[in-house]
Amino acid sequence: MQAQEAHTRIVTDESLRETIPHGNEAYPFRYYLEDIWQFDFHCIDWHWHAEVEFVLIRKGTADFLIGSERYVLGAGTGIFINSQVVHRFEAAESVIIPNIVFLPSLLAQEDSLIYQKYIQPVLCSSAECQIFSADDPGQAEILRTLSEIFAVQETENGCEIRTAQLLLQLWRLLYENMDITENMPAPQTAVRTQAQLQIMLQYIHKNYPCQISLDDIAETVMLSKSSVLNIFHKNIHTSPINYLVNYRLKRAAKLLRTTQGSVSAIARDTGFDNVGYFCRKFKEAFQATPGEYRKADRGVIYSENGKHGIVN
Repeated sequence: MQAQEAHTRIVTDESLRETIPHGNEAYPFRYYLEDIWQFDFHCIDWHWHAEVEFVLIRKGTADFLIGSERYVLGAGTGIFINSQVVHRFEAAESVIIPNIVFLPSLLAQEDSLIYQKYIQPVLCSSAECQIFSADDPGQAEILRTLSEIFAVQETENGCEIRTAQLLLQLWRLLYENMDITENMPAPQTAVRTQAQLQIMLQYIHKNYPCQISLDDIAETVMLSKSSVLNIFHKNIHTSPINYLVNYRLKRAAKLLRTTQGSVSAIARDTGFDNVGYFCRKFKEAFQATPGEYRKADRGVIYSENGKHGIVN
């Protein structure tokens, strides 16, 4: 198994859950060798998955937004992202990140002692992520083990039994170096806020071709506009209207790639009444006009200063 060909777009459903499978039922594991810079908008956009994820920064420096926190990580560091935690990676340059994504059940059956004693406590802990630095001896061993796993994928055809052996070693080290004393369900307020955010996102995803105001979004969850702004800024670090405009641009980009509709028709169909405004915003996001974007080879990624899009 060579390095899995990297995707350059994140595909999610309306809840931001990633829909591309990582591995298969028989072997729920996937290795990726990716450059964040090559993704749409130089960003691996907001998404979550049931799998856990381990990332090593091999080259460059990137921002890792995990839940409501932001971490700036440079070459030689790594990060563990827990199951079902929403996350996003941003880059201002080429950032090479070999990474693995796998279901914890690959390590042990869910009704086994190993799973219940060593895996479940990590999954159920309050820790959304864990940063690894070579300056800490225990974390340095984690980084070395992670590099060994990558090497197996790149040089040993991804030998499954060797990979599984190293994954168990990696998890043992994670368990020993992670604070998992707070093993408790999420506070009810956090659960309610997440549910409210999902309702508002689903409303935007369903109605983006129509005229939508902040009042309309707030009405879906019966909150004040200030409360809605706080939820968006804390959880996905943008305003509801900016999210709406970016989502419309992402949908327009997909239509430009997959249909022959005119630019004006695509602008109208994605909620832009003014074609000139649409073209300006599109070029700001993609550093290319809609026409240039359409003509470009599918393998070409423009230099973009916006954020990576969710393409459904």
